[in-house]
Amino acid sequence: MTIDRRKFLSISAGTSATIALAALPLSIRKALAVQARIETGTIKDVKHIVILMQENRGFDHYFGTMKGVRGFGDRFPVPLESGKPVWYQSNGQREIAPFHMNPDKFNAYLAPSTPHSFSDSQAAWNQGKFGYWPKYKNDNSMGYYKRSDIPFQFALAESFTICDSYHCSITSGTDPNRITFFSGSNFNPELRAQGINCTDADSEPNNLRCWINNPEVDIWPEPGYTYKGSAFGWKTLPDVLEDAGVSWRIFQDPNDNWTGAMHGGLAFESFREAKKDSPIYNNGMSHWTLEDLAEQVKNGSLPAVSWVLPSQAFSEHPGGPSSPQKGSNFTEQVLNALTANPEVWSKTAFFLTFDENDGQFDHLPPPAVPSYNLDGTLAGGSTLPLDGEYFHDVERAYLKDDDTISGNVRPFGLSARVPMYVVSPWSKGGWVSSEVFDHTSLAMFLEKRFDVTVPSISPWHRAVCGDLTSAFDFTGHEQADLSQLPDTSNYAVTDAQQMTMARYSVPDSHEPLYQERGTRFSRKLPYILHAEAEVTSDGNVQIAFRNAGSKGAVFHVYDKLHLDRIPRRYTVEAGKSFTDLWDTALDGGKYDLWVYGPNGFVRAISDLDASSSSAAKPECRLAYVDGNVSITFRNNGTEPCKFMIQDNAYRSGGPWVVNVAANETAAQTWSLADSASWYDLSVSSDSNSSYSRRFAGRVETGKHGISDPMMGTE
Repeated sequence: MTIDRRKFLSISAGTSATIALAALPLSIRKALAVQARIETGTIKDVKHIVILMQENRGFDHYFGTMKGVRGFGDRFPVPLESGKPVWYQSNGQREIAPFHMNPDKFNAYLAPSTPHSFSDSQAAWNQGKFGYWPKYKNDNSMGYYKRSDIPFQFALAESFTICDSYHCSITSGTDPNRITFFSGSNFNPELRAQGINCTDADSEPNNLRCWINNPEVDIWPEPGYTYKGSAFGWKTLPDVLEDAGVSWRIFQDPNDNWTGAMHGGLAFESFREAKKDSPIYNNGMSHWTLEDLAEQVKNGSLPAVSWVLPSQAFSEHPGGPSSPQKGSNFTEQVLNALTANPEVWSKTAFFLTFDENDGQFDHLPPPAVPSYNLDGTLAGGSTLPLDGEYFHDVERAYLKDDDTISGNVRPFGLSARVPMYVVSPWSKGGWVSSEVFDHTSLAMFLEKRFDVTVPSISPWHRAVCGDLTSAFDFTGHEQADLSQLPDTSNYAVTDAQQMTMARYSVPDSHEPLYQERGTRFSRKLPYILHAEAEVTSDGNVQIAFRNAGSKGAVFHVYDKLHLDRIPRRYTVEAGKSFTDLWDTALDGGKYDLWVYGPNGFVRAISDLDASSSSAAKPECRLAYVDGNVSITFRNNGTEPCKFMIQDNAYRSGGPWVVNVAANETAAQTWSLADSASWYDLSVSSDSNSSYSRRFAGRVETGKHGISDPMMGTE
């Protein structure tokens, strides 16, 4: 079937328009229609940045069912050691697949929290193998919501921009991630620069330094907090802004911020030692309410950068006392405050994300530094040094006893995906941005806007994680979307009703995977990636990972003949390449390698019958040509070779046949004009029936597009 691009765009344009939800007050709907104030058509037009970090929600948990994002309809889930797709996680006794937490049947909104410390997070991630998520996070970790369950969250994403590759920075809990969020790093940047992996003396593997000693006694400002753990000495983002003369403020109740846990700055000397009447004390330790935020918006005195810290009750944390309803009501209060003055809102960017995923399952393998094999070798490689990017658990104090897949040196991250909404006059219209981001990305956004430098951000994070500017259209060409956000004021009634219902239980059998069909507008991406395979003269497989784009990327390689092994990961900076070799001797020359990259980039490289006696030696390589794909076919043998090409998803026609004489090459090009630049082609050969190559992804043209039209399971 040929897919008409105009039909795609028509479907995408209707994504937000079809939302039928109760309206917010008229003032909010009018504010949503406010156009961006354009002066330069660049990031410099953003005069106010407001950042809200909520608690403990995973991307699949909230948005795995939403159309147009990489969710439960992902066409290429990574394989488990069992050979099954990543959805079929084990609790040690039986498999648990993703299931709907249905609030019509159970108390789903106040579902309990799941484990989310360094030890269970490392064990569940399993260095990229996954497999036992509910074993270490419990069965509840596989639950998710649908659109009807969390209408405010869906409507916010449909009205503005959702990022579906935003990851928490540390494979752990609240403090490690909020410390990164507030400073650009969770581990001592001076030691990292020396290539030294930090221990817990110079990093935060688990919650410690942001929690005050005795919340019943340590009331701010009198007698003042007393703290747990040593203080870190590197600069926080507020320190950097203060040094540069950029106004900032943290809106919080310092005596209702979950005993300090919401405030990543409390781990640092500059905050702990702040004197009364100092800028850090006045702006970062004092009581500033949402009413103050609204008043400063109204009178035009809103700082250039504002952080908003929720209370425990409204933090959206699973398990109570919060809930998705309370969290959405808090978000609505912040939006009401920010849109009280349309003139200010026309110059404001509001970021809403989550510190970590609790223990909630997310299927996408996080772009992380390579793990170490048990023999001390690196499972992968990098074009830039990695020393200092790991946590050294000298005495295994932070690892599960049965987590023996690797040694005591473990990647800090990146970790699982969490939602990130980009809400602003420059990001309206129901977009998805699929560039890789993490908590350092907001720091890099501040750098770009205010011409400052956050020295603690590591070179690896700068190489791999974007600065969030690609989630915006600063030219202001986007049209306003007047979709109505639902009222959230009935959260108390909803939560009370949920308390009367039975605690939800995991279904006895697997539910069918569900994701809404349809597309959404998708931001252009900086990736031009290649993974080019070649069989060497001695029968081994060599893959060249090439990055011709403007941003670094992580390639994941799953060896389907050895799924017991840690998947290899390769960090390749923009404009660079890295080559590695797979020894096939133990498998009699057979191989079955799957390469994964950002936004559905997939290469499958296999030959499962190396005994072929054919004198033809097929090989092929895909290239991008003027927004289309071209495959070059090569025959290194002494007999003619016939190649067959099959489209797996996006177009009718085929299979196509290409004949190549001995020691010759041929090429064929496929237009992607009717598939919105998406492709999925398989190549086989009748000269070697077990030879197979598969190429899938989206060709980046420097223009915005749409999400994968074949993703979804509805």
